Amino acid sequence: MEIWINPACSKCRSAIGLLDAQGAEYTVRRYLEDVPSAAEIRDVLARLGLEPWDITRTQEAAAKELGLAQWPRDAASRDRWIAALAAHPGLIQRPIITADDGTAVVARTDEAVREAISR
Repeated sequence: MEIWINPACSKCRSAIGLLDAQGAEYTVRRYLEDVPSAAEIRDVLARLGLEPWDITRTQEAAAKELGLAQWPRDAASRDRWIAALAAHPGLIQRPIITADDGTAVVARTDEAVREAISR
């Protein structure tokens, strides 16, 4: 499994701690440095079963600068949202764990981390 993290994020550090405590095997991706491509974001969205606006940190300064709150949340705007996430990875909700079974979870709670481990 792989976990997308920002090391400065307390939720990310908590998820890593729980993965370690459970003896899980995983790879860390510091997604602010190793920025996911639009194709990778599409793949993760498919694995999550979510839309790009569902994993966007809309309160970040970049989101406000882009005016994301006013962007349509529809199929026609989907690629625009994905492009924004690829261009501004700090807007991506974290941490995200991609499980070995092809699924993924936004792992902001211990329960979500445990769910990923159990897959």
